[in-house]
Amino acid sequence: MKTKAFLLILILAILHNLVCNGQNLPDRSRMFRIETTDGNIYTGSIVSEDQSILVLKTDRLGEIRIRQADIKSRIELKQVKEIAGQIWLPNPQSSRYFWAPNGYGLEEGKSYYQNIWVLYNQFSFGISNNVSMGVGILPLFLFAGTSTPAWIVPKISIPVVRDKVNIGTGAFLGTVIGEEVGAIGLLYETTTFGSRDKNVSLGFAYGFADGEWMDKPIINISTLLRIGPKGYLISENYIIPYAKEIYTYYTGFKAKNTAAVILSLGGRSIIRNIGLDYSLWIPINAELDTFIAAPFLGITVPIGKKKPAI
Repeated sequence: MKTKAFLLILILAILHNLVCNGQNLPDRSRMFRIETTDGNIYTGSIVSEDQSILVLKTDRLGEIRIRQADIKSRIELKQVKEIAGQIWLPNPQSSRYFWAPNGYGLEEGKSYYQNIWVLYNQFSFGISNNVSMGVGILPLFLFAGTSTPAWIVPKISIPVVRDKVNIGTGAFLGTVIGEEVGAIGLLYETTTFGSRDKNVSLGFAYGFADGEWMDKPIINISTLLRIGPKGYLISENYIIPYAKEIYTYYTGFKAKNTAAVILSLGGRSIIRNIGLDYSLWIPINAELDTFIAAPFLGITVPIGKKKPAI
């Protein structure tokens, strides 16, 4: 009996020791992005850490020791893929194409600043995983007090089938500061098929101005395809039903066609954690007697820091 009691106590002691020590062991399957105060960024799993030193296992550098005092931010990467020996980080700007939104939402607590050709400025932030808000401005007041467009962009994202089908709906609501005009904008819906790294979206939007609504929608067809650890191929395209009226208004000449198509093709490169967007936009309409390819250039910069995942 004494022997059995001794063995039972010994087994319980071993199990207790394993459980207690196991609680302090890092989970090697969890990946982290560590940014230091000198601007370096490392990605890997945490081997060990104490109050002074964190040991990170990386693919290229092996195990490295980082002082806790030198860590600027630590973010857990929950959707890391390893393809052909390379780590593919999560898509940092997966809720939109160049300009058009898709069905995916901006995650709670995340925010970013988007700039297109210097003048277009928009700040977006995730209120929850399904609700986000953006505010933007074209600061034309800097040019002799010119009237300035400003807008807000609320968005709701609804996951239908996880990572396969997502619905996004929202609005682009704007006005022109310095002008006596009412609200102008768009109400839209878009359905996205595919993951955050590879998808196609079909959407439509109804515009309004001064209380009057379009009776035909603008149709949007866009796609995104990840082609490398930090590269994406993007195409954003529109069918605009009111090309005839727009063309006549701006040129004074009557147009025959009632619709136009705008095509775009380009990509996105992730440089550190900043997204660089670039593309060419091509309008197609029988009234155009020359080929036009307008360049697009924009950047997206994450703002703020998420709470460290410890």
